[in-house]
Amino acid sequence: MPTFTALTTLTGKSQAEALGEAMERLIPEPTGVGVFEMEDGSGLWEVGAYFTEEPDQAGLALLATMHGAKEFAVSELPETDWVAHVRRELAPVEAGRFYVYGSHDAETVPEGRIPLLIEAAMAFGTGHHGTTLGCLKALDHLIDEGFEGRKVADIGCGTAVLAMAAARVWEGDFIASDIDEVAVEVAEANLKANGMEGAVTCLEAAGFDHPGLQSCAPYDLIFANILKGPLVALSPDLSGNLRPGGFAILSGILNEQADDVVSVYAENGTNLVRRDEIGEWTTLLLQRKG
Repeated sequence: MPTFTALTTLTGKSQAEALGEAMERLIPEPTGVGVFEMEDGSGLWEVGAYFTEEPDQAGLALLATMHGAKEFAVSELPETDWVAHVRRELAPVEAGRFYVYGSHDAETVPEGRIPLLIEAAMAFGTGHHGTTLGCLKALDHLIDEGFEGRKVADIGCGTAVLAMAAARVWEGDFIASDIDEVAVEVAEANLKANGMEGAVTCLEAAGFDHPGLQSCAPYDLIFANILKGPLVALSPDLSGNLRPGGFAILSGILNEQADDVVSVYAENGTNLVRRDEIGEWTTLLLQRKG
């Protein structure tokens, strides 16, 4: 069955949401509509839809004009076995002592590395993105420095690869939380696939607003691989949930956004120790004042 996409951009959240709602009334109807803020600092919003029939391009053009959007780009996608495609494209990732791989690469795990199995069908947080890779490298650096984390939280955990990496190295209390129920299910599935059931507690939570997270505070180490906006908003709570001398590993930050994040966390008593850039993304290692 063919799949068509229609994508456009415009300024303003309310305008983008209004356009998204209008697209849902098109005939033929889209199978899904998405409205997303672009992460490049442009202030633009992307509105897109998927169709199983060729969309009404005249109708799309009218909607773009009415809502002040750019002309829609309409494309037909080739039929693809996406899981097989991802398996071909996602080669194992090495981040210091950690080795992130899919089950199709189980025979490639080098001796002496810490293996982390993340299935290709669960592709967010696989270690291939510069943010996740940067967090794993920052963790590897802390271990090399002799740091030990007995209480660790992974906020916005996705696949929970970061919490699992910490739990592979240390013993203690490890929590992986996400605002998305599906992400929590993925995290639990990954723990099972790695034979780590019970090693990490998985919670559905927004920020630190969960009794399970509060019961373990303060933390020796907190991961937050999300985006600049939520990281800034979380700064008081995240800093407040770190023990004195504890560390935070933050990512999901575009390189040009890093100074702003560093400044906000410094105001809350958590200061920069190290920063690394991988492509367009920055990972920050911060430490709470002792």
